[in-house]
Amino acid sequence: MKPLNLKKTQIKLRNKFLKAGVKMLGPETIFFSKDTKIGKNVSIEPYVVFGPKVRIGNNVIIKSFSHLEACKVENRVEIGPYTRIRPNTILREGSKIGNFVEIKKSIVGKQSKVSHLSYIGDTEIGKTVNVGAGTITCNYDGVKKSKTKIKDKVFIGSNSSLVAPITIENESFVGAGSVITKNVSKKSLALTRSLQTEIKNYKRKK
Repeated sequence: MKPLNLKKTQIKLRNKFLKAGVKMLGPETIFFSKDTKIGKNVSIEPYVVFGPKVRIGNNVIIKSFSHLEACKVENRVEIGPYTRIRPNTILREGSKIGNFVEIKKSIVGKQSKVSHLSYIGDTEIGKTVNVGAGTITCNYDGVKKSKTKIKDKVFIGSNSSLVAPITIENESFVGAGSVITKNVSKKSLALTRSLQTEIKNYKRKK
């Protein structure tokens, strides 16, 4: 598409959504696809890009510098800033995806949060799950992709690596800084850490 036609198309799409009641700060910085679908009472901050096949529900907030493509966002979801939502992702009602988070081919359950600096790929997250900062789902071994399943009311501590295939059952906890390679049973604490070593009165060699 020629630049002039692209500009006209974007102006037309922005005007369509503004007339439909979509709240946009800096609409000239927001880019839509022709098939973008947006519900009622949606707020979009500057510098957001909608790729093809994006469906947005009602009462959704999308913060600045987020990129969405081929995904479904249900009602009362908050996204961004600096979030990437990749294809085949579903964000269930009331979920929150925060800054510097990438979600790919995954389901994030109702009222679940992935708030900071995380990669979630090929994963099913249940209801009311908290995924701590710096959590990574290790879904690719160099040959094939494997799935991670995180059941309801799970708490994942910060800086954890979940090595797929793996299932973390309901109401369990993963301690911060853990590398989890085996399934975690219901209402359990999984923790992998080396013992901390401390040398008293330490002096660096000159």
